[in-house]
Amino acid sequence: MLSYILRRIVATLPVMAIVALFVFSLLYIAPGDPAVVIAGDQASPEDVERIRQSLGLDRPFLVQFGSWVWRILHGDLGTSIFTNLPVSAMIGQRLGPTLSLMIVTLLLTIVVAVPLGVVAAWKAGSLIDRVIMGFAVFGFSLPVFVVGYMLAYVFALELEWLPVQGYTPLTQGLWPWLENLILPAIALGCVYIALVARITRAAMLEVLQQDYIRTAKAKGLGQGGILFIHALKNAAVPIVTVIGIGIALLIGGAVVTESVFAIPGLGRLTIDAILRRDYPVIQGIVLLFSFVYVLVNLMIDVTYTLVDPRIRY
Repeated sequence: MLSYILRRIVATLPVMAIVALFVFSLLYIAPGDPAVVIAGDQASPEDVERIRQSLGLDRPFLVQFGSWVWRILHGDLGTSIFTNLPVSAMIGQRLGPTLSLMIVTLLLTIVVAVPLGVVAAWKAGSLIDRVIMGFAVFGFSLPVFVVGYMLAYVFALELEWLPVQGYTPLTQGLWPWLENLILPAIALGCVYIALVARITRAAMLEVLQQDYIRTAKAKGLGQGGILFIHALKNAAVPIVTVIGIGIALLIGGAVVTESVFAIPGLGRLTIDAILRRDYPVIQGIVLLFSFVYVLVNLMIDVTYTLVDPRIRY
């Protein structure tokens, strides 16, 4: 078990190296000279050259990359061009709202999507199954920002049940924190719920056809026990996998959702940095998101070894 985990950790190192190279190359992929973009149209050649030296752009590419990686390994993500604040400090200030949004969305998805998928598989071919799968197709097709604007208009502007925008820290109370996240979590979770519900249904349909399920029915076990204890347990591997992979949906969707609901998180910070072309901030955020995604996939691989005994270490 331990050797398998170590092998998986080692296997992620080349992936992170490639990601780091790509993230650093963002400075060069962008059209034009980054120093000219940062300096502005009215800057003199001396100003541009001074910015190039401050960014280290006058050095060879590999030297710049090596120096950047060395700083990253020491926890230095650089300094924002416009605020002169450390990128790590700016990310730390915005991390709370994004984590809160993703946690609430993840819990909402598990609580809603898994039971829907189980019921759809249990009632396969019935009207209930068609309604649930119709919802899944509909939810998977709608863009996050469309759902967000619809929810904000109906429940915030018309009914005035929930706030339309903003974020309240958990330290100021559970309900003030939660009420600002309900609409964003539903908007962000629609695609995620649809995906997990469909995968849960497919996995459950396969398991419900197994002999031990028929044996459990013959022994007189209740339908709930068969579905949620015996069947769901053995269908867990693909469900856990898609929940983990869906973290990428949350990361990408958080950028749009936070913009719609004016949540001061990493997604909003990403948009602001792109509009201002604050390259160190963009690099730091993309590197963080990439690391989280690789880490989640590593955790999925480890989970495989825990829930599926057929996997060899």
